[in-house]
Amino acid sequence: MPILEATHLEKHFGATRVLNDISLSLEQGQALSIIGSSGSGKTTLLRCLNFLERPDGGTIAVKGEIIFDAADPSTQLERDIRKKRLHFGMVFQSFNLFPQYTALENVTLAGKLLAKEQPDFSQKKREIYARIEESGRELLARMGLADRAGHYPHQLSGGQQQRVAIARALALRPDILCFDEPTSALDPELTGEVLKVIRALAEERTTMIIVTHEMGFARDVSDQLIFMDGGVIVEQGDPHQVIENPQHERTKQFLRNYQQ
Repeated sequence: MPILEATHLEKHFGATRVLNDISLSLEQGQALSIIGSSGSGKTTLLRCLNFLERPDGGTIAVKGEIIFDAADPSTQLERDIRKKRLHFGMVFQSFNLFPQYTALENVTLAGKLLAKEQPDFSQKKREIYARIEESGRELLARMGLADRAGHYPHQLSGGQQQRVAIARALALRPDILCFDEPTSALDPELTGEVLKVIRALAEERTTMIIVTHEMGFARDVSDQLIFMDGGVIVEQGDPHQVIENPQHERTKQFLRNYQQ
């Protein structure tokens, strides 16, 4: 059973159809990369999966449970949105760190807020917070940032900030980790350190969806590759096959433009 199955997703902004009959599935431990030109619908797809946008059609299922059905209002209640978002960790183009908090505080903030809803929170607050902070430090260490836990975002390089953002996305142990062009805001010399972290996550079989313009990285790290254009999936399959031997003219043209 796929960990994620999206079927016939549609998204419109006014008269503009941004997603048109998008269907995809993802197995536990797989990395799926999505490529395409600006405006092809890649980011909107991630935002729909993470409920930052509400699809106008289709269904989304996680672990076999339908968590969104455009035809069923009971799956669209605002009170349930936060819980559904916990399935997806999101790493954005911009780092979106809170400037007033240290790296560790950024990583642990969501966990501490959620902990307040535990029935025994008032009795075990110190113990719960200590456990969350220990986990946060472990995540920062995985990102190579053990010595940066007390630093504020302005004291970190762009690559370090993005690694903090990855640690923050992992902190709540999402089923699927989503990246939206995670290196696009970085200088070229900092891109490699972020891609190295994502590559390590892929080797650990972290389930991921990666919107990226890094073609070589997508080819070498992904289990699946999707090329989107004009709000539709034009081609999908084995990354080496799609990039090195594309079957559709639109894919070929995109890759030619990319190589120029």
